[in-house]
Amino acid sequence: MTIFPIGHGFGINTNIFETNIINLAAVIAIVISFVGSNFTAILEDRRKTILNNLEEATQRALEAEQRLSQARTQLELAKKKAQEIREEGISRATQEINTVVNQHEIRIAKLQEFKEETLSFYQQKAFKEAYLYVISRIMKRVSERLNSGLDTTYHVVVNNFYVSRFTESNPSVKTK
Repeated sequence: MTIFPIGHGFGINTNIFETNIINLAAVIAIVISFVGSNFTAILEDRRKTILNNLEEATQRALEAEQRLSQARTQLELAKKKAQEIREEGISRATQEINTVVNQHEIRIAKLQEFKEETLSFYQQKAFKEAYLYVISRIMKRVSERLNSGLDTTYHVVVNNFYVSRFTESNPSVKTK
């Protein structure tokens, strides 16, 4: 190290390390004195911003948890409602099926009754037509016999028929 004697004036210190330390100390002192308060304020603002962001994030997380809890509750309610609707639908469908089956059975019973009434009507009609046909044929033959006159054989047969009928209806008369 080269030291110049005092009194010789200003000199140049040729030791770069010492000069750098002195320069750095001077710069730091100037920076701290002028920028220090501003830098501290900036750091304080940054700290407050970070704390606010953390608080907001925590608040948003709590809100998200609440919304998730509400969504889960709504999902459970929706599931219960869907189950109720499904059960009600099955119940209504079963009731509707039973109603339709009962109506169908009633219609079948009415149709069966109508069929039997129709059959009975046509049977009676057929019997009446057959009866009228037989009666008309008998009346025609009786009319032909009466118009042709009675011969003795037929007269005896008719008299015997009425006599036998009379004796059957009146038991007090005895045949000899």
